[in-house]
Amino acid sequence: MSQPSYTRGRQDQPLLTMTIGQAFDATVARCGDGEALVVRHQNLRYSWRQLADQVDLHARALMALGVRAGERVGIWAPNCAQWCILQIASAKVGAILVNINPAYRVGELEYVLRQSGCCWLVCADAFKTCDYHAMVQQLVPELASAGMGDLTSQCLPQLRGVVSLAANPPSGFLPWQTLAERTGQTSLQAYAARQHSVKFDQPVNIQYTSGTTGAPKGATLSHYNILNNGFMVGESLGLSALDRMVIPVPLYHCFGMVMANLGCITHGSTMIYPSDAFDAELALRAVAEERASILYGVPTMFIAMLDHPSRLQLDLSTLRSGIMAGATCPIEVMRRVIDQLHMAQVQIAYGMTETSPVSLQTGPDDELELRVTTVGRTQPKLETKLVDGEGCIVPRGQMGELCTRGYSVMLGYWGNPQATADAIDPQGWMHSGDLATMDEQGYVRIVGRNKDMIIRGGENIYPRELEEFLHTHPAVAEAQVVGIPCSKYGEQVVAWIRLHPGHSATADELQQWCNGRIAHFKTPRHFCFVEAFPMTVTGKVQKFRIREISIAQWVAGT
Repeated sequence: MSQPSYTRGRQDQPLLTMTIGQAFDATVARCGDGEALVVRHQNLRYSWRQLADQVDLHARALMALGVRAGERVGIWAPNCAQWCILQIASAKVGAILVNINPAYRVGELEYVLRQSGCCWLVCADAFKTCDYHAMVQQLVPELASAGMGDLTSQCLPQLRGVVSLAANPPSGFLPWQTLAERTGQTSLQAYAARQHSVKFDQPVNIQYTSGTTGAPKGATLSHYNILNNGFMVGESLGLSALDRMVIPVPLYHCFGMVMANLGCITHGSTMIYPSDAFDAELALRAVAEERASILYGVPTMFIAMLDHPSRLQLDLSTLRSGIMAGATCPIEVMRRVIDQLHMAQVQIAYGMTETSPVSLQTGPDDELELRVTTVGRTQPKLETKLVDGEGCIVPRGQMGELCTRGYSVMLGYWGNPQATADAIDPQGWMHSGDLATMDEQGYVRIVGRNKDMIIRGGENIYPRELEEFLHTHPAVAEAQVVGIPCSKYGEQVVAWIRLHPGHSATADELQQWCNGRIAHFKTPRHFCFVEAFPMTVTGKVQKFRIREISIAQWVAGT
């Protein structure tokens, strides 16, 4: 009789029972003069002691702003030194950092700030086509005339103020450098007492992940959740204080702030940010010029780096390993990463925001086939099972829904107990919605999703949320969104549209409608205008048929 599709990861690796601040301080004490953070686009370099000085300076400043333990502080910025400093500083004072996608627009920003109840927002001035200052001013016009920290907003009643990373922001914004000047208002004794009061099992981070109901949900993660997950990923990579990691992935994702930042912090490895957002050439130059040993990325990033002409002129021989996650990797790409980027020990990681994120990972010595056909085996101190529709564990080799249990499972969705109960069952299992099989050795293969989520270039897109947005266009009567395969991004977004009688719209018009209103990666690549959708006899839309027809129209033969 076949074994059940259930595995436990190694049990011999103890979990860390400390806060992020305590783990950071321990690394500072151990590696003080070693290089901690290199931010190439800002021309900044910090040793561990120098980074600690910046962290403590801004942690005390947060306390001077009146940020109390358990209050939420939002960060809305691309990768930069201040992101890392705030991540650690907010953890040290017991605040909960709320990650805000840099591509968000006004409506998305408002929802996240309101739902999480942020008391302060830290934001950049602008990024790509996003003018953050203008969007904040649109959302809270009262900011311009408010006293510092005394904002009273009709739209966001819990928001007390906004810190800008710009040197000379508009009226009402508190400049980042001025924030540091408030440090002296918090005594060292008060700061020490606050740090001592923070517990390792308390929430430290909220990351928004859209749901099939359309409303984004805030996965609430503790110090224990994410510190241990970053540590375990680093252990699998064999990280040490000798390693230097290039981090081109966004910090607002778990990939950047947990697997990268916390993985480095727990092992004393150097964090290297090559640019504010991914740029293939800048990432490659960072590897060569910083003599990096570790490189992170989603498959589309690795493809872009492999195909960039500058790769042939750069010495990348110091690389040995890294993590590829966010989508499945074609075998040809994996071969090139190993051969042309010298990453013989590159590993695949799988997980979800709600599990901090990694729950399965390949090993450094796994055969090539296992690194391209599976997502590895269960991480230490975690459990994995595959279940059928009745919740029964399926036999090895049979498809079932992948579930995870253990230290990495989130505390819940912020302010949404019903969604939490729907995702985490009474036995503590987090249901992923992904369909998978498990072989006799415990390697897991992802074979599909019983949710409709689309993964485009490592970004999660939930059709229901996008469908509801498209319905706001006056000509749209009904919208159905699916994902179709794409060689560059993994998947592309297709929207089928039924218009109101007597109305007209074109694909260009709907794309323009999306621009500036939703994050760019959610904008559909293709539109199909129809009179009716494929339906079941009971009146349900057949999304699988929509996807099949869309693939035939836009993918087949390409």
